[in-house]
Amino acid sequence: MKKSVLFPGSFDPFTLGHANLVARALALFDEVVIAVGINEQKVGWIPVETRLTQIRAIYKDDARVRVGSYSGLTTDFAHSIGASCILRGVRTMKDYEYEMQMADINRQLAGIETVVLFADPRYAAISSSLIRELVHFGKDVSAFLPEGMNI
Repeated sequence: MKKSVLFPGSFDPFTLGHANLVARALALFDEVVIAVGINEQKVGWIPVETRLTQIRAIYKDDARVRVGSYSGLTTDFAHSIGASCILRGVRTMKDYEYEMQMADINRQLAGIETVVLFADPRYAAISSSLIRELVHFGKDVSAFLPEGMNI
């Protein structure tokens, strides 16, 4: 049976830390599905279609990575695509504790497991908030992004 993991796109999809988590997940699973949640009431700093195009560009040469979007509950979407579990990336123990509580809820209510991976220490401080702030002040952020990625 093919094992796939759903990686909701909430963990800084444009950073080297995200790319590192995807690479590590591919060592554990046959496929990674990166999905951006769409919430009509919440407007992000980059339009969803632009974000999807950029993420697809990063993984265009890797057939084991699928990119898409969804609305509604992450657990419902995970079931609909046949994902074995949900992948969450964390930076701190506080993040880890929160994700473990959510993992317990997801397991009890939706019957789906969660895999939590800590961000590689080299990338743990790099967040989309930091990148957004640097871009706002006209700074070059290319060193924090996967090769070929532009914001």
